[in-house]
Amino acid sequence: MAEILIVDDEKRMGELLREELEDAGLRVDVDSSGAAALARLRSHTYRIVITDVRMAPPDGMEILRAVKERTPQTDVVMMTAYSSVQSAREAFKLGASDYVIKPFDLEEMRIVIEGILDRQRLAEQNDALVRENRELRDQLVGKGTSSIVGESAAVQELRRLIDLVSSSDATVLVKGASGSGKELVAREIHLRSGRADKPFVAVNCAAIPDTLLESELFGHEKGAFTSADARKPGRFELAQGGTIFLDEIGEMGAEVQAKMLRVLEEREITRLGGTTPIDVDIRVVAATNRNLEHAIRGGAFREDLYYRLNVFPIEVPSLAARRDDIPLLVGFFLREMRYPHPQVAPEAWAELRAYDWPGNVRELRNLVERATILAQGQALESTHLTPPSAGSGAPREIAPGIELPDVGIDLEALEANLIRKALAKTSNNKTQAARLLGMTRRTLYSRMEKHGIPVR
Repeated sequence: MAEILIVDDEKRMGELLREELEDAGLRVDVDSSGAAALARLRSHTYRIVITDVRMAPPDGMEILRAVKERTPQTDVVMMTAYSSVQSAREAFKLGASDYVIKPFDLEEMRIVIEGILDRQRLAEQNDALVRENRELRDQLVGKGTSSIVGESAAVQELRRLIDLVSSSDATVLVKGASGSGKELVAREIHLRSGRADKPFVAVNCAAIPDTLLESELFGHEKGAFTSADARKPGRFELAQGGTIFLDEIGEMGAEVQAKMLRVLEEREITRLGGTTPIDVDIRVVAATNRNLEHAIRGGAFREDLYYRLNVFPIEVPSLAARRDDIPLLVGFFLREMRYPHPQVAPEAWAELRAYDWPGNVRELRNLVERATILAQGQALESTHLTPPSAGSGAPREIAPGIELPDVGIDLEALEANLIRKALAKTSNNKTQAARLLGMTRRTLYSRMEKHGIPVR
C-alpha cells in the first residue's frame, strides 16, 4: 500500500511530486480532486497526505479535517500559492504538520517528507520500547519485589545502591565480571526511575565494529557513507526521554569515546554526515568488565570520559561472592523455565556452592537449563546439576613441550603466530578466533592491525 497521498488539481504538479518522491523510494498515490481523495481516504490509510489548499470543494482544509477525524496519526502537509497568516494558523490549529508555499523546489518537499517519515518511524520504535519497558515494570510491580534474585549481604548492598541512584538522573557505571547481571542492574535502575515509562535502549559496544558503532549510536544522514541510502536515527535518539545502556563501554574506540564525552557534557548529538546538533534528554548507564583505570594507564580509554561515566559506580558481585544465593537462583530459573518438578536433590547443593563459577549467574542458568533437558521432566538429581570439574576451568596449555631458549622469546612474533593459527583453525571467523584466544573481538582486531594481519 502507498505511504503518501498527493491531492492537487494541478495535475502536472501532482505528477512532478510523485516522480520526486518515488525516486526517493517512496510509494505514492495521486488524486486531482478533493472528492476523489475523500473517496480514497475512506478505504486507505496513509502515513502522509500532501494537499493543495485551494481547490474546488472539497478543498484542502476539508481534506485536512477528514484525515484528522479518521486517522489522527497521519501527517498532513499543506501546499498553497496564496499564503496568508490566517490560513496557515487555521491549518496548524486543525493539525497540519507543515505549510509549504508554492512555487517550491521539489527536493525541498522531498526533504520535508523524509523528515516527517523519520519522525514517525522514531515514534513507532519509541512506542515499542515503551511498551516493552511498561511490561517489565508491571511484572516488577506485580511481584512487589526486585528483579535481582538473592538475599546475601552482597545482593542487599547492591539493591541499596540501586534504590539510592534510581531517583536521580546521575550517570551510572556498572562494574562486574561477564555474566554477573550488569544489564539486569541497568534495567532495574531504569524501571525504578522517573523515566520508567520511556524507552530503555541497550547497546553492546563490543559487538559492533568501530566503523559502525558511531552510526549506530548517533545515526546518519543520507549519503553519509556509501551504503547510507536513507537517513537513520541513532540509539541516542531512540532513547529520547529514557535510558541508554552502553554495555562493554571499555571496548569503545578512541574516536567514538571523544564523541561520547561531548554527549555527556552537552547532552546533544550530531548524526554522521550531518551538521545540525540534536538535543537528547537521556540517562546514561554504562557497564564494563574491564579495569578502566588500567585501560587509562595503557592509553586505551580516555581519563576525562571515565570521570564523566564514573559519577555513581556500582559493583555487581560475582556468583562466587554470593554462593548462598545459589538455591534461590536455581529455584527462580526453574520457575522461569516452567519446569514441572522444581525439587532439587539435597546433595547437589554442596557441589554447586563449592564451584568457582567463572561464568557467574549466566553459567548457572545454562547449567540449570542443561539439567532440565537431562532430567526429562523428573526431579533434578545431583548428576543433572554437576558443574564442570575444578580442573576444567583452568587455562589450557597452549604450547606444551616448548622449552624457553637462553636468549628469550620474541613475544610479539609468538602472539602474531598464535593469532594466525586461531584464524586458520576457525576459517577466519573473527568471533570464534577471539573466543579461542580468550580475548574480545575488538581486542583481536586491534592486535591484528598491530601485527599487520589483514582484518578482512
